[in-house]
Amino acid sequence: MALPHAAPAQPVDVAPLGAALTSTQSSALFKSPGLEVMRLVLPAGKVFPPHKVDGEITLHCLEGELELSVLTDGAEQRQRLRAGQLCYLEGGVTHAVTGISDASALVTIVLGR
Repeated sequence: MALPHAAPAQPVDVAPLGAALTSTQSSALFKSPGLEVMRLVLPAGKVFPPHKVDGEITLHCLEGELELSVLTDGAEQRQRLRAGQLCYLEGGVTHAVTGISDASALVTIVLGR
């Protein structure tokens, strides 16, 4: 069964989840031929394992705190993202995300040009 996605021009609430954070799962918000947007929910200590995608990515921490681990040229870089901070990654970069505290983030992926 396909996940429901927002229709064009349909508002989507991406406000912090607050008390509902611990009972909410990650979800796809919308997908088009060129762009996908998801809400990533990571409880403290949970790791979204190393992976890469072809297109550019933004990771916008909406609440809590995340650690972004990026592997480039054999070296690992770690960045902490707090609520309100955004990070951009080029396509094809191996990365992982860890919940430092219960957190949610808006993830955008460019799928094609």
